[in-house]
Amino acid sequence: MLVVSEACERNKGPILAVLAAELAAQRAVLEIGSGTGQHAVHFATHLPYLTWQPSEMRAQLPPLIERLRREAPPNVRAAIALDVHDDPWPAADLDAVFSANTLHIMAWSAVREFFRGSASVLPPGGVLCVYGPIRYRGEYTSASNAQFDQWLKERDPQSGIRDFEALDALARAQGLQLRADHAMPANNQTLVWHRPA
Repeated sequence: MLVVSEACERNKGPILAVLAAELAAQRAVLEIGSGTGQHAVHFATHLPYLTWQPSEMRAQLPPLIERLRREAPPNVRAAIALDVHDDPWPAADLDAVFSANTLHIMAWSAVREFFRGSASVLPPGGVLCVYGPIRYRGEYTSASNAQFDQWLKERDPQSGIRDFEALDALARAQGLQLRADHAMPANNQTLVWHRPA
């Protein structure tokens, strides 16, 4: 039986609308933290011009592999094991990186490695898209996000909703420039950086 994330089912439509515009000129996407594979299948099906490379921590690969075996369209590559601390990342021939709902469950040290690794695989003209809850100048965008952040930190003190300014500083340090900040349903954002051509 396939593992299903209700959050993926709810947000895949709005995220697809953003990716269709932001990745219109791209050809190959690495997804960090593909989880159940629902996003990979949905986005690759509706964006057939993109080659989609799913990835996940090695211990989390089995449910992802099973969904891809059953449902993946031809433009989805076999899932790879990838830890953001890997150096170099085991991925090549890419011009985009996408990740959803990962930065707030990573330790800050891993968030830094996420930006380092993303920048390392992006060529000039490459795009990085990140979806999830974000704070601005230390302020939450909703009361529910403040409650979610408290829950995250009680579960793991190293996790938590990240500040936009801190994420943008990490991106800029890696030569990436902010291109867009899309407000999304359920008090989330999709942040888009690019490497200037």
